[in-house]
Amino acid sequence: MKLNFKTPLMVGLLWVTATMSAQQQRPESVYDYNEAFGNNFYTKNGTDTRSASGQPGPKYWQNRADYVITASLNADKKEISGSEVVTYTNNSPDKLGFLWLNLDQNLFKKDSRGNAVIPLKGSRNGAKGQDFDGGFTIKSVKVVTTAGGKSSEKEAKFTITDTRMQVQLPQAMAAAGAVVKLKIDFSFVSPDYGSDRMGVLETKNGRIFTMAQWYPRMCVYDDVRGWNTLPYQGAGEFYLEYGDFDVTITTPANHIVVGSGELQNPAEVYTTEQMKRWNTAKNSESTVMIRTADEITSASSRPAGKSTLTWKFKIKNSRDFSWASSPAFIIDAARINLPSGKKSLAISAYPVESSGQDAWGRSTEYTKASIENYSKRWYEYPYPAATNVAGNEGGMEYPGIVFCGWESKGADLWGVTDHEFGHIWFPMIVGSNERLFAWMDEGFNTFINTLSSQDFNKGEYRQPNDDMQAAASMLMNPDMEPVMAAPDNLAEDNLGILAYYKPGSGLTMLRHILGEERFDFAFRTYIERWAFKHPQPDDFFRTMENVSGEDLGWLWRGWFYNNWMADQAIKKVRYEKNNPANGAIVSIATLEKLPMPVIVEYTTVSGKKGRMNLPVEIWKRNTNWTFKLPSTEELATITLDPEHIFPDINGENNVWSLKKDGITKTKDYSALTGNYSSELIPLKIVLGDEDGSLTLSAQGQPTIPLVDKDNGLFTFDQAELSIQFTEDKQGFVLTVGKQSFGYTKDK
Repeated sequence: MKLNFKTPLMVGLLWVTATMSAQQQRPESVYDYNEAFGNNFYTKNGTDTRSASGQPGPKYWQNRADYVITASLNADKKEISGSEVVTYTNNSPDKLGFLWLNLDQNLFKKDSRGNAVIPLKGSRNGAKGQDFDGGFTIKSVKVVTTAGGKSSEKEAKFTITDTRMQVQLPQAMAAAGAVVKLKIDFSFVSPDYGSDRMGVLETKNGRIFTMAQWYPRMCVYDDVRGWNTLPYQGAGEFYLEYGDFDVTITTPANHIVVGSGELQNPAEVYTTEQMKRWNTAKNSESTVMIRTADEITSASSRPAGKSTLTWKFKIKNSRDFSWASSPAFIIDAARINLPSGKKSLAISAYPVESSGQDAWGRSTEYTKASIENYSKRWYEYPYPAATNVAGNEGGMEYPGIVFCGWESKGADLWGVTDHEFGHIWFPMIVGSNERLFAWMDEGFNTFINTLSSQDFNKGEYRQPNDDMQAAASMLMNPDMEPVMAAPDNLAEDNLGILAYYKPGSGLTMLRHILGEERFDFAFRTYIERWAFKHPQPDDFFRTMENVSGEDLGWLWRGWFYNNWMADQAIKKVRYEKNNPANGAIVSIATLEKLPMPVIVEYTTVSGKKGRMNLPVEIWKRNTNWTFKLPSTEELATITLDPEHIFPDINGENNVWSLKKDGITKTKDYSALTGNYSSELIPLKIVLGDEDGSLTLSAQGQPTIPLVDKDNGLFTFDQAELSIQFTEDKQGFVLTVGKQSFGYTKDK
């Protein structure tokens, strides 16, 4: 299309002056639709490893770590000693001359970086004030090789820096499939409170050890950052490779041990009677007691004749292994039914202090319901057991096992159980980088928790929908960091909002915008694409857009990458031709930087209600929008977003009422509208009637709203512009500054 930009210099200056004058006034709205909807949200194209559509690319790769671990627990000293053989497979296209491992227990060394950043007021992170100099003792690191059927071990040079250990290989690993085995002997003394993720709880029947971050773990080498070696400071969680685990744990004989995966030798560590109960539980829809409260102090509840017992566990395709051990455990279990017809097992382990039907007596019921619900909604649970352990953690998740607060009861116990088992899907199945992007597991999990709580036991613990308008000032606090900030890079007090609540509520909003069916299909597709893989934020964003068919850059920009605010407002209401029977003309505006779809509810004076939905696209090139309601009688109220589904920092301007705000009376300017020409300058002017106001425009120039001063005089004061109509309304005099030009209406 050809555009004609030829305009006399004087006329060009006229319109520039008008535009500049308008801009110099502080606008009521700070919204910029080009900023919100502009192109190039994605700063890089798809690659061979990560497709532009959000799925793994044709040459996607990730490395693998398989573990064989033998460990023992000295319950008196709170010491774990172990030896691990990690088989590391380099599937990357790069040679690797050294390896990095996480030594997370080093957080509890007095001189750790994590301890250094704990403020004087204290923190959830660290050892909670315990006078304790913990950390790993690495006794040896060896490279294991096999030749001619014989294995040999060679000492490897290693360097420990805070919570990381670099192992230098005697020979670089080749790309695309090379394998190396490391044997590492280690030990550590457990803190009582391990950054709210592991620890030791004292009970009247003995200590409960909840063990995590307990062995040297491989760092991830990926196609985005290479080695991911950010130190563990307590707030940022974990990013781990997948593999198989074969774990053997020796404990005092009076202990019961539960762990990730499946126990391989139950007959060696449980009594004959308990084995019968286990077999009953595997086929039971309701909770079966394996070891009761009355049996805890009975020697007959443990196999006789031994001072120690060895427990053997295996779990496949897992990113971690955790376990718990105690002489104080009550144990119960029930069958979990999975969509494919497979079965798993819900298990609970807790002390007598936690027992009772108002408390941990329902833990297995909660665990079973949570796993079955998420398996049905999103992706089938992949592990042979799901174990809930009462410990001194507020709540912490690991593959196939979670640690929840021993004092939790009722709705609180349901909530923490459901949340921690929700983490099986994020990040245990979908293996995102928690150290950098906490919202990709905590936020996603918070979102799916809202749905499961509605489903459980006919809504027993159902919570009311969030009032996003009431929460708006908290969620969009301009002094707060964005969701995309890493956990170690934001104020600790803000972590709950930015990692959990805000991203979770963002997905709830998006589900409303897309509709449940479209959203759920896209979200399931994301899980299926990235199950047991390592997605980045763009992989999620691209998948949701490609599967739903929507451009959602405005939401990603405003809600995740920035901390924009939203504010919709009703500006005025009038009736078409001043007659309620013709419908109402409503003018609205978006005043802040974050656009949102519009939900309009109106009530007539007779009590009838109506509703209209406007898509977010109305804000793609507009700050103000006018639309017609299909009402046929006088209106009493109009409300934007009556259910408070979207955040809005000023709810007062969302409501119009006849009593408070009144109807705007409009004049009929149809007799004045049309095309006008001048014999003095070759500039045609068009007068129009928009939203009950007379407007002036010229070819290729913005439209100017004119103010009616009565008696045929209309002005645009910012540019010292006025038009004065002739008596017959067939012409006018245009005055700009001190220059005047006569115009007549085209025939």
